[in-house]
Amino acid sequence: MRAWPVLALALAACRPGAAADEAGRAPAARGFPRPDRPVSTIGATQFSSEDLRDRMGEARTVMDLARIAEGMTVADLGAGEGYYTIRLAERVGRSGRVLAEDIDKGAVERLGLRVERQRLDQVSIRLGTPEDPRLPAGSFDRVFMVHMYHEVAEPYAFLWNLRPALRKGGSVIVVDADRPTGRHGTPPGLLFCEFAAVGFRLVEFARRPTMVGYYARFETDGPRPAPASIKPCKLGADGAAVGP
Repeated sequence: MRAWPVLALALAACRPGAAADEAGRAPAARGFPRPDRPVSTIGATQFSSEDLRDRMGEARTVMDLARIAEGMTVADLGAGEGYYTIRLAERVGRSGRVLAEDIDKGAVERLGLRVERQRLDQVSIRLGTPEDPRLPAGSFDRVFMVHMYHEVAEPYAFLWNLRPALRKGGSVIVVDADRPTGRHGTPPGLLFCEFAAVGFRLVEFARRPTMVGYYARFETDGPRPAPASIKPCKLGADGAAVGP
């Protein structure tokens, strides 16, 4: 274990009420601030029929915006039943790679059977945690988080652990609905603020009816901050972010 989590926990233990503040959190998340917002419960791993989503052109729209091409290496976080995993695998081809990750063990097992049945040798599958997607460092051109960011219970730890997985010039793609996090969406201002707190900058933003929400692309911006220096974003009375 690196020195900073031990130091952060030792300092936290000296504060009155520190133990209560950290109750119920995974040890790996305790050096990071809590989010100042509700977290949606994890919903169904397949929220709409794949045929309907294809007729709307959802995945095609998102992959075109993200400029996904043959030979790329991409990650699909919160992969669920694999709607994006399968279509990303088709787009990157046999020379590319797709890593599908989810924290739901059952979803991971079902997706594994689907990938095996369709003989998608370029796809690998991994079980993650709410605070760490457990991605290999320096591996990905794109990391996708589609209609799942509002379910991330430890966003600062999660994004901090995700950052090293990007290759030079790589980016994180978020698709979500513009509504409060407690209602299975993320207000764009809050999303921008939380990403900025961990050293990302917004480089592209678009709204498309086919996505049932918006598209945002982020790249790293400067060094990764020390966990103890991360300032959590605050929510205003209207549910929008008002900055740290």
